[in-house]
Amino acid sequence: MQPAERGQASVELLAGLPALLLAGLVALQLLAAGYSLTLADGAAEAGAMALAAGRPAEPAVREALPGWARQRVDVRVTGGELTVALRPPSPLETVARRLEVTSSAWVRRPEPG
Repeated sequence: MQPAERGQASVELLAGLPALLLAGLVALQLLAAGYSLTLADGAAEAGAMALAAGRPAEPAVREALPGWARQRVDVRVTGGELTVALRPPSPLETVARRLEVTSSAWVRRPEPG
């Protein structure tokens, strides 16, 4: 090994570490977004079942979500369409807003009386 080559592996590791760390963080963020979509699907179904039973949808949607997601969800009911929008966990709120996932469900509401 030449004297000029000593320590090159350390320098290469030090230079590559931030790229590896960033790739890991991006992968974890995408996994969180995928998991959030699965949660939003289940919550939309729970809200639709509540609407079909003549109950309000929002409490059912929040009940179907884990604790961390209950404050990160928006529920809209328009006619028979229920839409659940969920922001995944992220260290940056702007990233969470950009990766927001939505899930919709349709339900025929019961006739009054």
